[in-house]
Amino acid sequence: MPGGERNGGVRATGGAGGDAPALPPETLLLKRHFTAENLPLVRAQVEDTAAAAGLGGVRLGEFTLAVSEIAANAVEHAGGQGRLELRLLPHELECRITDDGPGFTPAIPELLPGLTGTCPGRGLWLAHLVTDRLTVTTDRAGAGTGTGTGTEVTLAMRLG
Repeated sequence: MPGGERNGGVRATGGAGGDAPALPPETLLLKRHFTAENLPLVRAQVEDTAAAAGLGGVRLGEFTLAVSEIAANAVEHAGGQGRLELRLLPHELECRITDDGPGFTPAIPELLPGLTGTCPGRGLWLAHLVTDRLTVTTDRAGAGTGTGTGTEVTLAMRLG
């Protein structure tokens, strides 16, 4: 749920001797540049890749929706484009979306923001609600082309 864990964590342990099997630190599954024109294709690729990585059911739909909302925010508020990296970590699926826009003050509303165009934050609020982890980093040093301060939004869902 918001700001916390949604499900109890499961820790993998090894067999005899109690040694846990070594898990790879991370695997890059998908790396894409996106714009408004190819955003529907990128959404479909994220969904297909997340399903192949083991995310399923409602969790797959929630993850795809959260990624879609954050990517759409980059298109709308950060110059019409962004970059997406989907990684498989030992116990979760993580997506990083970065842009070179002007940045913003990350404030995630506690309640659903208003339904008018003058109340920002609905996409960020929704992504925070349905994911297990969401972080926002703004004012990244040396962001992309240097045309803006840039923002990085990282969201993740636990596997299993």
